[in-house]
Amino acid sequence: MTLKQLENLIEIDQDITDESYGTYYDKRTIEQLLDNGIILLDKPPGPTSHETVAWTKRILKIDKIGHSGTLDPQVSGVLPLGLGEATKALGVLLYGPKEYHALGRVHSLPSKEKLSEIIEMFTGEIFQKPPQRSAVVRQTRTRTIYELELIEQKERLLLTRILCEAGTYIRKLYYDIGEVLGPGATMIELRRSRVDQFHEKDGLVTLHELADAFAIWEEKKDDSKLMEIIKPVELALSELKSVVIRDSAVDAMCHGAQLAIPGILKISPHLREGDIVGIYTQKGEAVALAESTMDEEQIRDATKGYAFVTKRIIMAPNTYPKKWRTKPTAPKD
Repeated sequence: MTLKQLENLIEIDQDITDESYGTYYDKRTIEQLLDNGIILLDKPPGPTSHETVAWTKRILKIDKIGHSGTLDPQVSGVLPLGLGEATKALGVLLYGPKEYHALGRVHSLPSKEKLSEIIEMFTGEIFQKPPQRSAVVRQTRTRTIYELELIEQKERLLLTRILCEAGTYIRKLYYDIGEVLGPGATMIELRRSRVDQFHEKDGLVTLHELADAFAIWEEKKDDSKLMEIIKPVELALSELKSVVIRDSAVDAMCHGAQLAIPGILKISPHLREGDIVGIYTQKGEAVALAESTMDEEQIRDATKGYAFVTKRIIMAPNTYPKKWRTKPTAPKD
């Protein structure tokens, strides 16, 4: 299986990968996935996102797990978790669109015409002031509602689907809709059904299913269920443009070096200066996140110079052999 983001790349140069180092992204063992995988968790209503992460750590018996995008305790739904080194890649999901399904109650019975008018009014760019109980400074800011759909209405109960910019408060959206209506509105229940490219329909896992799968692997050495649950970290980067590099450039990047032209083998078409990209080995492993300092044409024509500035290293150093030189230290007098 080829990663979506590694299809139809422009070839800059050719090289052969050393099979002795690294692991093809889709051939990792469970032990490797536990340090470099992601889980699309179906967070239950009740616990905080922090508590959910703590429970997952205990289930999987690992120390390092991070989540992408906090959900309030009573909110359920998609909560991507990064295991081990994969926590470094989750930041790209924080800024992507989110989708919610919300059940709310309006305090009066509006006409269909009035409701349609208000839904249209709250679609597009809106102003929001975070609620009093929030972790951010309460300043009015703009957020974009890409889609606001009334799925079903039963008297004063409204079931809606909201596709919105990250950082939108759905409870506040219902409150503001109620203010426009007059008598007010209250959100009753909320579920997140999408985080960036990860949809609820893609298949989420519950904490119970995760615990069962881990127990089967640990007790019966059967990893089939756990392999279905833990996804390669590379899936989190599928919406970014991509760059494939030589084996000889991998460890240098993992130690903080910037990516120069000679290390590049393939790039995404239509690459522009300032684009954030995923850097990959020839085996499809995520190495780092970087910002392009050149566009596609410049990279194709150049023979030297730095083409990308490293923003976040994902791969652990020494996964690939060191094939780069350091300056000799000056002799002591």
